[in-house]
Amino acid sequence: MRRTRVLTVVLALAAGLLAGTPPALAAEPDTPRVSLAADTYTWRNARIDGGGFVPGIVFNRTEKNLAYARTDIGGAYRWVESSKSWTPLLDSVGWDDWGHTGVASIATDPVDPDRVYAAVGTYTNSWDPGNGAVLRSADRGASWRKAELPFKLGGNMPGRGMGERLAIDPNRNSVLYLGAPSGKGLWRSTDSGASWSQVTNFPNVGTYVQDPSDSSGYASDNQGIVWVTFDESSGSAGSATRTIYVGVADQDNAVYRSTDAGATWSRLAGQPTGYLAHKGVLDAENDYLYLAYSDKGGPYDGGKGQLWRYATATGTWTDISPVAEADTYYGFSGLTVDRQHPGTVMATAYSSWWPDTQLFRSTDSGATWTTAWDYTSYPNRANRYTMDVSSSPWLTWNANPAPPEQTPKLGWMTEALEIDPFDSDRMMYGTGATIYGTENLGNWDEGTRFTIKPMVRGLEETAVNDLASPPSGAPLLSALGDIGGFRHTDLAEVPPMMYTQPNFTTTTSLDFAESNPATVVRVGHLDSGPHIAFSTDNGANWFAGTDPSGVSGGGTVAAAADGSRFVWSPEGAGVHYATGFGTSWSASSGIPAGAVVESDRVDPEVFYGFKSGKFYASTDGGASFTASAATGLPSGDSVRFKALPGAKGEVWLAGGASDGAYGLWHSTDGGASFGKLSGVEQADTIGFGKSAPGASYQTLYTSAKIGGVRGIFRSTDEGESWTRINDDAHQWGWTGAAITGDPRVYGRVYIATNGRGVIYGDTSDSGGTDPDPDPDPDPEPTGDCAVTYTITNQWQGGFQADVRLSNTGTGAWSGWALSWSFPNGQTVSQMWNAEHSRSGSTVTAKNVGWNAHVAAGSSVGFGFTGDWSGTNGRPAAFKLGDRSCTVN
Repeated sequence: MRRTRVLTVVLALAAGLLAGTPPALAAEPDTPRVSLAADTYTWRNARIDGGGFVPGIVFNRTEKNLAYARTDIGGAYRWVESSKSWTPLLDSVGWDDWGHTGVASIATDPVDPDRVYAAVGTYTNSWDPGNGAVLRSADRGASWRKAELPFKLGGNMPGRGMGERLAIDPNRNSVLYLGAPSGKGLWRSTDSGASWSQVTNFPNVGTYVQDPSDSSGYASDNQGIVWVTFDESSGSAGSATRTIYVGVADQDNAVYRSTDAGATWSRLAGQPTGYLAHKGVLDAENDYLYLAYSDKGGPYDGGKGQLWRYATATGTWTDISPVAEADTYYGFSGLTVDRQHPGTVMATAYSSWWPDTQLFRSTDSGATWTTAWDYTSYPNRANRYTMDVSSSPWLTWNANPAPPEQTPKLGWMTEALEIDPFDSDRMMYGTGATIYGTENLGNWDEGTRFTIKPMVRGLEETAVNDLASPPSGAPLLSALGDIGGFRHTDLAEVPPMMYTQPNFTTTTSLDFAESNPATVVRVGHLDSGPHIAFSTDNGANWFAGTDPSGVSGGGTVAAAADGSRFVWSPEGAGVHYATGFGTSWSASSGIPAGAVVESDRVDPEVFYGFKSGKFYASTDGGASFTASAATGLPSGDSVRFKALPGAKGEVWLAGGASDGAYGLWHSTDGGASFGKLSGVEQADTIGFGKSAPGASYQTLYTSAKIGGVRGIFRSTDEGESWTRINDDAHQWGWTGAAITGDPRVYGRVYIATNGRGVIYGDTSDSGGTDPDPDPDPDPEPTGDCAVTYTITNQWQGGFQADVRLSNTGTGAWSGWALSWSFPNGQTVSQMWNAEHSRSGSTVTAKNVGWNAHVAAGSSVGFGFTGDWSGTNGRPAAFKLGDRSCTVN
């Protein structure tokens, strides 16, 4: 599945996010009240587990169980061994720096394992307006410092599976090298990544471009310098490593070497030509440099390839390709050495899309090879592995392919492959949709099957185009890039399958009938087949509609309030309407092609549209539209609008650009006129959720700039005042595609990200009412309770944890105090959303004023950082006063 994803809207970038938490603004007559206090929300992902391309996995060579993964648009992650999951590291990337969610390379320090570096930037062409940067962390990614670069990096550019471009000197870890794209050359830092300078004597900046004729600059960029590998045996602790190998995107001059710590460089003599070296992996014990070659840069293309071994002591080159060049239809890329048994080497056929990818394994330094699967009698296959995708069942795509294809597939775009340097039985590899792995790899050599499972929990990498939260049925419906979308009946569980029948490669828009939520419609991209589908059971099952003539893509779609008709604005054709489930479409009049369409949530005959600064309305079921006389709306097409449920003719519109009208508008007359909300400087999304306790108006949510600060905001009083509900640690880059509240749960909000999946937040706020908390310093609420304790981040000597306390009884709490004892002498250093005290080994967390009230069936969350040594076990028991809580 191809995954070239671009932000197709104009990104209105603010001048800069303020550091820290600014003070609340003073109220002015025409300015909404703004609260910038955050930390009242607990943020999670609606679980999908994976969903995108993982081009890099890196294990630390000196500390067991320390590993990192990089994604092309969704940030970086660190492996958490205790939960067999990944924790995100770049959620703090803000709106202005959205490009820094693309990770071009990552490096973990073998000398000081607390240190990790990430080279970030998404595109090298004009799609990303900002330059790249190298982020450095001394606490395993819990916090970062940034070194800006004078050029761009391309985490989502062609060639992104090659690498790693970023490398740390294993003998003198203050020295790092970075290979740059776009002809910018080789760069070096001598101060642990704080500053960078070009290695001006490096002789080759790269020559290879995927498609010189591409005027967008995406495929026509020079892929540059693609990996750096140190020979650790050529140095000693504290002194710079003398021998360094560098891979260059040049089919005739792919590998260079320095033997004097980077003072001089030369092309490695005798090397193969006609190929790009995707990877260079050194076995210093046996003095071998292994190289995986492809004729293309990947990750999608590649029709020929070779594997070579270079003897570093003698300069001898040996072709160790497991398949004759003439028989390849793919390139090689994934490449790893078993550090416990360096003669064991593995590689991947990364661009073998059909019938499957292939894994190759040698236990004699490449002299002979075995494969993960072989043909018996074509088209039948014999696999050395079994696949267990029960944790992510959607990876079968609900497919039933004919042999030799199988489902689930072993993978595609398999450019990342690593054997755990401390455990020969554990291997992980990245694909275009997930991370797969095994913990019994040794079975391969013993002639028994090894088991491959998803090893991706916690890593969420989907681009979200649209969201819906119906008033009944499933709480969340999503429209996603690459894997279509899901119906979530439980946000904490992976749905069994994406939308199928048809299975869109990307869903661009979806809607449900407000008064009949069982009726749902979605539109999207499909190489061959219809671009619209309908459901009559709230998205559980689907059937295809019929396209009007000329449709080439999904566009946007709207369902009438009662589900009796639909209006569709597809790509490649003008706006159309249909009565019933799209078996016959008619062209709408009075509205331009490409308009964004939505429905009134009360009157099934009323639909709305927007295009190029003009708002349109239809009162005859979409047959004809009339342009509104409203002026002052954004002139471009970076606009999203929604009609308010339960209120005919009430519309909220967000969007614009920094060089023109930009903000949030409100209409109560069906779009005939709009009033702009003063004080909302920029807004890109608008959504509605359940009213706050005591409030008469539905809760508004927006991704916006208010009070000079970019964030996710909530209003419970029709936009008169706003509260920022995220914080600087939870920003997720670009959040301008969609947002919606939950109509059944006050305070719950769903946020679309461009690479971090669907984020949802739950509030600890009581909704502005005074819960009259009990003044007793140790309140003892009655009723049952349950606790979920999660370690969300861990590093040497420190950790971060979230605690969720649920009221499972029948009465409300007016205050609470939760106590526990750590099993291994851990201590709390800082706590938020609660006050803490310690008596002996017992820790007590007590409510703060605003989260004292916990209704029956509700929960409250708080978090803390702490210290540990030796073991960091979870508390076995929690008490609410004298009552024991159930531990989840």
